Amino acid sequence: MRPRRSPAQGPVGAILTGGRSLRMGTDKALVPVGGVPMIEWVAGALRTVVDELVIVGRSSPLAGIPAVPDLRPGPRGPLPGLVAALRHAAGRPVLLVAVDHPLVRAATLQGLVGLLDRDPVVPVDGGVRQTTCAAYPAAWVDAADLEDRAGGSIQSLLDRLPHREVGPEEWAVWGEDGRSWHSVDTLGAAAAVLDRYRAAGGR
Repeated sequence: MRPRRSPAQGPVGAILTGGRSLRMGTDKALVPVGGVPMIEWVAGALRTVVDELVIVGRSSPLAGIPAVPDLRPGPRGPLPGLVAALRHAAGRPVLLVAVDHPLVRAATLQGLVGLLDRDPVVPVDGGVRQTTCAAYPAAWVDAADLEDRAGGSIQSLLDRLPHREVGPEEWAVWGEDGRSWHSVDTLGAAAAVLDRYRAAGGR
């Protein structure tokens, strides 16, 4: 059983749900993968790791999960959601996962949190930082807010601030194969994603 932490110290799980789902054509949070809505896949993995779970980028709860709206709404990528989550977390770290990552693995999330100290912990796959499946420290809140006000992104903030990158040589040890940050952006992809990774086994 996972040790319980004090809610004042444990991470807050934040599911990014604020995208406009243009390619999906419908609310991607509710699109089924294997008969289960994507938001429930992500929430299930996060609940094994965090002490509190919220959705960011919306004003109303979804799937029984409390909502934290973006402070400055608009189609500006995941940074506004991270800022809102960090403000809500009030001194706790944030484990951020996009709702379109239905195959995110609990073991990978636990690995990220286990490495978290003063700097963000971000997986890197194919040379690309996977910012929507990453852990962010409470101390990042003001820098992230300023970057958002300036029209920046999580990537631009990582370009100039220290962070801990986790490459394949590390995340593979957790049993990770890239599924945790595999984005499902179309209905066709939602129908095929389980088959894509089924041969590799595991969750």
